[in-house]
Formats: sequence, structure tokens, C-alpha cells
Amino acid sequence: MIKGLFGGKKNSTSVEIERKFLLTRLPEAKPERRHHIRQGYIARNGGTVVRVRQKDDSYILSVKTPSKGIGRYEIEKTLTADEAEVLFAACSEPQIEKTREIYHHGGHIWEVDIFDGANKGLIVAEVELKSETEDITLPPWIGPEVTGLQKFYNAHIAQNPFKSWGVSYADLVQRLQG
Repeated sequence: MIKGLFGGKKNSTSVEIERKFLLTRLPEAKPERRHHIRQGYIARNGGTVVRVRQKDDSYILSVKTPSKGIGRYEIEKTLTADEAEVLFAACSEPQIEKTREIYHHGGHIWEVDIFDGANKGLIVAEVELKSETEDITLPPWIGPEVTGLQKFYNAHIAQNPFKSWGVSYADLVQRLQG
């Protein structure tokens, strides 16, 4: 049994409401923080995703399930490195590798994911919201919105890496800006 699921470690349940965007360019400012992330998918079924993630030296098991609108229920459990490695070995698809850069703009935290490996060249920005109707001020480097387009969700990217899309990032951004 994985102790982190039921032990006294930090755990959380929440509704995640986020919007996703492509970038027209990288931010000029230095990021406030930078993290290396590795994640793998243990299961996907009907919109529910079970994922294991290493973020720098921390490990998390996440379960995301659909909710109403653009939000998703998210349950997270802290794992030890040994527990996480057992789960990484159980992942059926290639793992996602990316660098996450954190920026503040307009009172919101923006996470810019710069993918590596089979997804090298793909860059996606996310902003978490308190409600679906919350107003946001877009940074000048934000391009087309891809919220709701499954192609841009990490679970899909793990199965269908960017290198197989047959398009450059610049052409993708241009096509979606229409």
C-alpha cells in the first residue's frame, strides 16, 4: 500500500479552474521561479486522469475528474520518492518532461510550461482562476487560447507528442490565431 495516500502527509482536494494559452513569444522578464517537472499517466478513462508528478524534489499523485464547466476536481496526495518511482514504472505512455516558469501578471500567477523530449518546441501557459467568470488581464506574450482543446492537455500530449503533430510551433500559433 502507498503510505502517502492515507498517512499524515500534506493532501488536498479542490476544483481546478484554469485557462490555457499558447505564447506568441517568451516573456522578457526573468521568471520568479523555475521548476523541472516530470510526470507520467497511470490511467485515463472518461475524462478522469491519474497522474504521478515529480516537481523538483517533491512527488505527488493526482487524480483529476470532470466537473461542470471548465473546472476539474483535483485530489492530490504527497508521495515519497520510492513510492513515486514505483508509479512512474507503471506508466504506459512516455513521460512528460518540462520546465515550468512562474510569472505574476495582472494579479494572477501564470505558469509557462516549456516542454522537452518528444514535446520539445511546445510551450503552453496556464492561469488558475477562482471562478469561470473571473476577469484576467492577458500578458503581452499570450497568444491564442486553447482551453478546452484536449490536444493541449498533458494527458493527451503524453500519448500524442508534439513531434508527431507535423507542424512547427510558430505555424500552430498562426493557425489558431486565425
